[in-house]
Amino acid sequence: MMKLRAWQSECIAQALLSFERQSHFLCHATPAAGKTVMVASLAKALFEQDKIDFVVCFSPSRAISQGVATTFSQILGRTFNGQIGAAGGSYTYQSMATLPKDLWRVLNDHRVLVVLDEIHHCSGSYSDNLALGNSWGRTILDRIQGHASFTIALSGTPWRTDDTPIVLARYSQPDGELHCDYEYGLRRAVADGVCRAPKVVLTDNREIHLKSSEIGLKTYSSIRETIKHGHISYPDFLFRDEVIDHTLSEASDKLSEIRHRTPNAGGLVVAATVAHAEHIATRLAALGERSVVVSCRTPDAHQIINDFRVSKDRWIISVGMISEGTDIPRLQVCCHLSRIRTELHFRQVLGRILRRHAGEPSEVGGWFYVLAEPALTEFARRIGEDLPEQDVVSFSPKTSKKNLGSSEKSMVIISGGESSAWDLSFGAEYALGHEAKLAESRSSADFSMSNHYWSEILSLFDNKVM
Repeated sequence: MMKLRAWQSECIAQALLSFERQSHFLCHATPAAGKTVMVASLAKALFEQDKIDFVVCFSPSRAISQGVATTFSQILGRTFNGQIGAAGGSYTYQSMATLPKDLWRVLNDHRVLVVLDEIHHCSGSYSDNLALGNSWGRTILDRIQGHASFTIALSGTPWRTDDTPIVLARYSQPDGELHCDYEYGLRRAVADGVCRAPKVVLTDNREIHLKSSEIGLKTYSSIRETIKHGHISYPDFLFRDEVIDHTLSEASDKLSEIRHRTPNAGGLVVAATVAHAEHIATRLAALGERSVVVSCRTPDAHQIINDFRVSKDRWIISVGMISEGTDIPRLQVCCHLSRIRTELHFRQVLGRILRRHAGEPSEVGGWFYVLAEPALTEFARRIGEDLPEQDVVSFSPKTSKKNLGSSEKSMVIISGGESSAWDLSFGAEYALGHEAKLAESRSSADFSMSNHYWSEILSLFDNKVM
């Protein structure tokens, strides 16, 4: 029998107690804490108490759905494929519109537990007896609420970026604060050894040169300042070879360091587009790194992810395939090069590298590389607030207050300017790693902090930086 973590046992006990007086339960547990094992064990307890006949699970992607089915089958000791004799079935939210009527009839004719994974994807509420919300949320209101014997909703990030209410959730009045029946935050998960401590590395540049035939040369001291003036946008940085090479070089070094102790440790790059992912793969190849690319367009993408999960390959590059729920515990390094800049996405992607192996040393962290764009910097600051006893945030390259006043050299790197009407280039002081491997593919570039920007960052983090 699988040994449960303390929080999982607590949550199950709380859910069983709550189900004596209410039919819905909302669990907020930080990404990578082990929500699927918890809810499968809860289902087992309900079966043993003869309170349910079947379990039906819904989740936002095929990869998550398949993982849910595997976990439930292992813990329940029964098939979980939705067929005759099975304990239940696992489906995606997308499939709800095409599921046979017989499946929905099961909810009325039998005692069914419905599991709603990553419930923040589903918005919905009633207004004047009309179901409002997105299609997934409205289906839950119409087909599941009032029909299932019990429902349990799970989320690592229980909020929506559009501020609409999460379906079936309860909110306090008048402040609108979400009520969770059980909460297990990142701070406790790290203290319990359930999750790795996050290590967020922010990358910036002290001299960013923009050149235009109409306006001339503009120089800015940070990514924040450059974006603020509106000449170029955050995605323009993501597609620059200098930015990609620097981020990959730092992350590759860190992965190599980790693999001295954990030989099968892997890295994840979250890319903006399929073309971007393929280009990142070529830049990794220039570093002597082999990688695989997965996207919704990739044939057998889920099999590629499953193969990577059990392999010793170093890198997987994803476009929208490994952002939440996907369980690959050997991932310990991630480069966030996605266009998406929401806190929900930030925390979900970060969660991919925080899931611990059994028996893993407590000092092992999950390394998360992002650009020092204003929103991403703020999200990193909030992670630091969640873990005040941890050194969460550092900078690339490492800069200390002692050398902020030192003289600095600069040089202009010629740019093609394909991303905008401006030519974009970077000041250089520190040579990046792997120059020999990259000599034929790029010029060296420098990423460091401006004095002013560093002061801003220190004030944000209250000097809790490495």
